[in-house]
Amino acid sequence: MVMHARSGGNLEVMGLMLGKVDGETMIIMDSFALPVEGTETRVNAQAAAYEYMAAYIENAKQVGRLENAIGWYHSHPGYGCWLSGIDVSTQMLNQQFQEPFVAVVIDPTRTISAGKVNLGAFRTYPKGYKPPDEGPSEYQTIPLNKIEDFGVHCKQYYALEVTYFKSSLDRKLLELLWNKYWVNTLSSSSLLTNSDYTTGQVFDLSEKLEQSEAQLGRGSFMLGLDTHDRKSEDKLAKATRDSCKTTIEAIHGLMSQVIKDKLFNQINTSN
Repeated sequence: MVMHARSGGNLEVMGLMLGKVDGETMIIMDSFALPVEGTETRVNAQAAAYEYMAAYIENAKQVGRLENAIGWYHSHPGYGCWLSGIDVSTQMLNQQFQEPFVAVVIDPTRTISAGKVNLGAFRTYPKGYKPPDEGPSEYQTIPLNKIEDFGVHCKQYYALEVTYFKSSLDRKLLELLWNKYWVNTLSSSSLLTNSDYTTGQVFDLSEKLEQSEAQLGRGSFMLGLDTHDRKSEDKLAKATRDSCKTTIEAIHGLMSQVIKDKLFNQINTSN
């Protein structure tokens, strides 16, 4: 799924997941890409994709893969794992007619930048349900142009705990892939691969800081706006966390380059 998401670049991609349910656990056994056209902000399945989906599942059963469709996945390149308004509507429809069903979101850009899979699994609440107030969830950076969409729908779904497992066949395949692609892995640089993403993060952070500074400046000349000031300070605190995240990812990328330089380019410098 991550490879499929990465192949889409800055465009969203979409696929279906096959699996089974064991108690309260949804186990994903396989996945396949859907022939859909995405944009940088959304991806929708058309009639051809649904026909392809049905044919794929039927053919899979003919070769002994008896798992049913258990969820769908799509990518959010560069802006985190959460459900947009369209995603919420799609998942509600799936849960209504194909239950049990789960939605998975993958951020391939942040996966490359952070060096670990950035993935989230979600299910929606029933329409009209108001969830109880919960404690603060794990913080994630949301671009300024996505904050409104994120905030409007964040109470309509909930995140699931995600764990990974590997079969003996998976381990063997990963060993073969590593033997084939280890040179590419060592020669690649997250700083170069994700240079556009890092630049976008810096610009987004700059806009957030400018907004926070302007709001704090207006509040200092007015009385009785404690709530407004607290919101401005909260935005400033979030911008600070975003800056720390971007800085740490850049430092990790630079450290990786320094280590590889020491290992491969300076072996004989001491002689």
